[in-house]
Amino acid sequence: MTAARPGTIGFMFRRRTPVLLTAALLVGGLAGCSTPAPAPTAAPPTPPKATTPAPRVPAGTAPAEAFAVGVRQLKLNRGGDRPLPVTLWYPARGDAGAAAQRDATVATGRFPVVAFSHGLDGRPADYQALLTRWAAAGFVVAAPTFPHTGKGTDGSVLDVLNQPADVSYVLDKVLALDARAGDPLRGRLATDRVAAAGHSAGGVTTIGLFTTGRDERLRAGVVLAGTGLGVGTAFAGTAAPQLFVHGRADEVVDYAAGKAAYDAVPWPKAMLSLPRGDHGRALLGDGAALRVVSDTTIEFLRWSLYGDEAAKGRLPASAARGDIATLDDRL
Repeated sequence: MTAARPGTIGFMFRRRTPVLLTAALLVGGLAGCSTPAPAPTAAPPTPPKATTPAPRVPAGTAPAEAFAVGVRQLKLNRGGDRPLPVTLWYPARGDAGAAAQRDATVATGRFPVVAFSHGLDGRPADYQALLTRWAAAGFVVAAPTFPHTGKGTDGSVLDVLNQPADVSYVLDKVLALDARAGDPLRGRLATDRVAAAGHSAGGVTTIGLFTTGRDERLRAGVVLAGTGLGVGTAFAGTAAPQLFVHGRADEVVDYAAGKAAYDAVPWPKAMLSLPRGDHGRALLGDGAALRVVSDTTIEFLRWSLYGDEAAKGRLPASAARGDIATLDDRL
């Protein structure tokens, strides 16, 4: 195994790979103890038909111009023993392209909300290159730090099973800001246009929000290097389009595991595959791979949350830029 460069998510996960794999087996065993495990079945020769052909949001148009980005912190705690500090990135007034400004004035408009879940030993700031691009495109991003899988915690992978409920709690509190007198986000949130996204263990969390911990407020999902291990792939509830992103050279979550979860999605879906992509380096820097991932995810969110059909039409071109990735488009 080649050494990864310090400061990358790939390096962070490589150091913890034995722990991750051991705990993942325990997660699978725990899930098997709670309900009888079905016998493995081969993937169907044809994908299941989507229950609806399009997102549930009314047709609309996403903002055409980029916004400046603001950032603020929320201190939340679920049940008194699960501290969940949340970083909020949001569209702000000011010049686009500058670094995110703390407590900047919120831009005029009503913006969809995306809940983002970090990976094991991660933190929201690790993903700011991607998440600030989402905010600049017109989305409010709510990114909690989880109490047992965040950087500097005990690193209990088993606690990933509790994280879908954490995200739902965070959404309760963040969406409530739209009606809270005096809050800067009052009247600025499109509370009926909500998505979940996450990387690695956060990708597992995101899948869980559409399976065992289905949150019916969610209109779409973005799964980055994720798998259904521990949360299953019994996607449930109203159809919610899904975008999977996975590197074929992923050294932590095997590409085949992510593809199996993707194949199980019965709704409109697409999978962006990076032939040379590892477990997460494309999500950190400002390189060509990040541009492809950010542009493709933004167009997907514009379509699924703003109802922008033109954005859906731009997805293949965004994915094909620079011959860095391929797109399986079943949207």
